[in-house]
Amino acid sequence: MFAKINGMGLYGMNAFPVSAEISTSGGSVPSFDIVGLADISVQESRLRIRSALKNAGIATKPLCTVVNLAPASIKKTGSLYDLTILTAILAAQDIIKIDVNECAFFGEVSLGGDINPVHGALTLTIAAREHGIKRIFLPAANAREASVAEGTEVYGVRNIRELAFHLSGESEIEQQRPFIPDFESTCGLLDFADVKGQENVKNALEVAAAGFHNVLIIGTPGTGKSMLSKRLPLILPRMSFEESLETTQIHSVAGVLDTRNPLVTTRPFRNVTHTASAVGLVGGGSVPKPGEISLAHNGVLFLDELPEFDRRTLETLRQPLENGEINITRAGGMATYPCKIMLVAAMNPCPCGNFGHPAKKCSCNERQVQAYLGKISQPVLDRIDIQIEAAPVSYTEISDKEKGEPSTSVLRRVEAAREIQARRYSGTAVKSNADIPAGSLREICILTPDAAVTLKNAFEKLGLSARAYDRILKVSRTIADLDSKDTIEKRHISRAIQYRSLDKKYWWGV
Repeated sequence: MFAKINGMGLYGMNAFPVSAEISTSGGSVPSFDIVGLADISVQESRLRIRSALKNAGIATKPLCTVVNLAPASIKKTGSLYDLTILTAILAAQDIIKIDVNECAFFGEVSLGGDINPVHGALTLTIAAREHGIKRIFLPAANAREASVAEGTEVYGVRNIRELAFHLSGESEIEQQRPFIPDFESTCGLLDFADVKGQENVKNALEVAAAGFHNVLIIGTPGTGKSMLSKRLPLILPRMSFEESLETTQIHSVAGVLDTRNPLVTTRPFRNVTHTASAVGLVGGGSVPKPGEISLAHNGVLFLDELPEFDRRTLETLRQPLENGEINITRAGGMATYPCKIMLVAAMNPCPCGNFGHPAKKCSCNERQVQAYLGKISQPVLDRIDIQIEAAPVSYTEISDKEKGEPSTSVLRRVEAAREIQARRYSGTAVKSNADIPAGSLREICILTPDAAVTLKNAFEKLGLSARAYDRILKVSRTIADLDSKDTIEKRHISRAIQYRSLDKKYWWGV
């Protein structure tokens, strides 16, 4: 007997349709073979399925069984094909009595017959819908996540006995109700109002949030670099539904999604320590998984103590920061993960941390300082739009009982600037000023005559690179948007230039 059941495959974030074609025949010695470029984890499904059927009390005839996972030219990895193969066996055993032509099945089968969750359920469901699948059967633990995808009926299966009863028409599995996310912003306990002093850093972070620009904060220990950085998500615009879907799919593939709240509705803030490897940062593995830079997609990647990172690890960030995506190539294929992030980095100015401190003496010699700063290459620095110095806070500032401006007030200005950008870039792939293509800079970043002269003088005096020039224009465009100005004025360009001057102060000898 021949039967065919629809399933889905996954490699990275690339989901594709897979069919389990099964052929059974009589024979003196029962057999069970799986073909179609299946790896070891897929081959092991034979043992899981045999045990699950037995322990679930589902009687099957001993036959010679061959399962082909089509297309046979694509390598299959993982345990998500278990449920596809098992459903094909139920079809071949004439247990299925309902029409399953527009259904797809995927999930891991346990030895006891339960259906265990898999990674990437949302990505698989969206891809299935695009290929004409109308009903999805998957692990019950993944059902809320999959229900986020509109236009598809989702059925969460707890065990194979429940599935067999549904497919035979004896009972029905209840359809999963669509998950309704909450996009309301919650500030929690962190607020810019609690930060004493550091007005220049707050202003720089506001500009960064308004244009989604990368930021580097340099300062001696205790100046609040990390504290300020962790408050940045509070002034970032709320995520759109499309951004939430993109970010959720990455978290789902990585296996870090909260099953109780299966849609990421707040911008990620990934705090990465200097012990992270290149693979941990950008992703990798035999079956490529997303790294921290992709998990921060549409949010913030925070690198504290930047010079303590391995230089080769930092260099891996160059292309992802430029392109907004990371490609990981392995023998089994290539996985592409989006990584449109705001990079926020913090660092001390020297190994002891006191270089440039007005009261404390630096114990490092010039060679040690330059070696420390030299761990960050100029190409990496060029990709950081805003470089700001956090000065030590005075006693007057820290003892002031009056609270500063709350995050909600800053957020209103940021969202107003983002609305200007949304109208400007409507109908294009550009979402923020940080994404302005080089070919559109002249058209979008229109300078007044005074601003043009100021930029020309700075370019010649500071010896700026072409990339630095472009980024100054982008930052000045954001400052002008916060000021509700159509053209970039001298004060806007001057402020943007100030945000690019620290590399000349600290890296002059590197």
